[in-house]
Amino acid sequence: MKILMRADTHVSFSVPMEEPKAKCTDSQVLAALSVSLGSLVVGFSSAYTSPALVSMTDRNLTSFDVSTEDASWVGGIMPLAGLAGGIAGGPLIEYLGRRNTILATAVPFIISWLLIACAVNVPMVLSGRFLAGFCVGIASLSLPVYLGETVQPEVRGTLGLLPTAFGNIGILLCFIAGTYMDWSMLAFLGGALPVPFLILMFLIPETPRWYVSRGREERARKALVWLRGVEADVEPELKGLMRSQADADRQATHNTMLELLKRSNLKPLSISLGLMFFQQLSGINAVIFYTVQIFKDAGSTLDGNVCTIIVGTVNFIATFIGILLIDRAGRKILLYVSNIAMILTLFVLGGFFYCKANGMDVSNVGLLPLCCFVVYILGFSLGFGPIPWLMMGEILPAKIRGSAASVATAFNWTCTFVVTKSFLDMIKLIGAHGAFWLFGVICCIGMFFVIFCVPETQGKTLEDIERKMMGRVRRMSSVANIKPLSFNM
Repeated sequence: MKILMRADTHVSFSVPMEEPKAKCTDSQVLAALSVSLGSLVVGFSSAYTSPALVSMTDRNLTSFDVSTEDASWVGGIMPLAGLAGGIAGGPLIEYLGRRNTILATAVPFIISWLLIACAVNVPMVLSGRFLAGFCVGIASLSLPVYLGETVQPEVRGTLGLLPTAFGNIGILLCFIAGTYMDWSMLAFLGGALPVPFLILMFLIPETPRWYVSRGREERARKALVWLRGVEADVEPELKGLMRSQADADRQATHNTMLELLKRSNLKPLSISLGLMFFQQLSGINAVIFYTVQIFKDAGSTLDGNVCTIIVGTVNFIATFIGILLIDRAGRKILLYVSNIAMILTLFVLGGFFYCKANGMDVSNVGLLPLCCFVVYILGFSLGFGPIPWLMMGEILPAKIRGSAASVATAFNWTCTFVVTKSFLDMIKLIGAHGAFWLFGVICCIGMFFVIFCVPETQGKTLEDIERKMMGRVRRMSSVANIKPLSFNM
C-alpha cells in the first residue's frame, strides 16, 4: 500500500503489506479438466496409426487391400488436415467463441472414428483420418487459448499443462490398447473417448475475454464469478479486461493480416512461430513415428510394441514432472533443461549410428539408444513439448489472438509434415547419424533463441505480458487478481 503526501511536500513512503494469495477454485480445475479431455482425444488420434497400421496392412485382418502407398497416406494425411484445421480454427474461435469451437469438435471426432471403424475401403479410412486431423488442428490452437484466458496467472502454468498431460495419456492408451486390439476395435475405442469430453464441455462457460470483446459485459461478469468463486470480487478484473479491450479497439484495423504485420504484433507472433519451429525441428515426430525402425537399425532386440510403450510412458511421466515445476521454476528454465537434454542425446545418438555405420563394434553399448531415447523424450516433454502451446495462449495480443494462433498452429503442422515426410529421405542422404546431428545443431540454435528472444511469463497476467511486449496496454489494477480465501491444491 502506498501513501502519498500533498504534492508540495515532495514526500512519499510505502507501508509493506502481505497480499493474500490467489485462490485456485474447483471450477477452474473443472474447466481445465474438461478441455484436457479433448486433448486426450487428440493424443489418441495422433498415435493411432502407429499400432493400427500393423493390423490394417495384414490381409488376414482386413477385408480390403492396403498398399504401402495407402498406408503412408493414412499416416500422412493427418498433419495436412491439421494444417487446414489450424487455418480454420483462428476465425472460428473469434466468431463462435473459444468454448463453442472446442465443443464443436466433439461430434466430428466421433464421426471420424466411426468412419474408420466401419471402413470397407481405403477412402473411408482416409476420410475418417482427414476429419480427425481437421478437428485436431482446431483443438490444438483453441485449447491453450481457452485456458490462457480463463485460468489465473498463479496456476496458469500448472493447469495449462494439463492438456499436454492428457494428450500423453491418450498416446499411451493408444499404444497399450493397440497391442491387444486390431485397427477396427481400436477405432471404436477412439469413438468412445469424445463422449465424456462432449458432456463436460456443456458445464463450463465461455471465456470472459471473449464476452468482453463482443460487448457482453454481464455475461463476462457471470463467467468470472463462475471461474473465480462467488465470494471473489471480480469487478477489478472485469474493468481491467474492458480497459484492455478498449485499448485494442482504438488501435484495431479491419484487415486482420495488416494487424498481424504491425511491428508491435510481429514480436509476439515471431516468438510463437520460433518456438513452434524449434519444437518440430528438434526431430521429435521423426523420432516418435519411426521409433520401431530406429531401434531395428540400432540392432536392438526389444519388441517394437515394447519400445513404443516405453517411449509413451516416459512421455507421460515427464509431463507430470513439468506440471509440478512450471509454476515454480518458470518457463525459460524448463526450456533450457529441455534443450540441453535434447542436444546431448541427439549428438550421442548420432555418434552411436556413425560408429555403427563405419563398422565399429557397438554391441557392448546396445542399450545406449534406449537410454538416449528416454532422456530425449524426458527433456522434450519437460519443456519444448508443452511450453510452446502454453505460451501461445499467453504472449499473443488479445486482439489478434485468434488469427495469430491460427498462423502459429498451421505453421506447426506444416513443420510436422515436412519433418515426418523427409526423415527417411534424410537418412538415405546423410545417414541416421547425420540426421540426428542436424537436429542437434538446430536445438543448439534453439537454445540461443530461448536465451535472447523468449520472455518469462511465470505468474504474470495476460495484460502485464502484453504491456511489457508491446508497450501500450495499461496495467490492470494490482488487486485485479487478488482472490480471498486461498487454499492449497
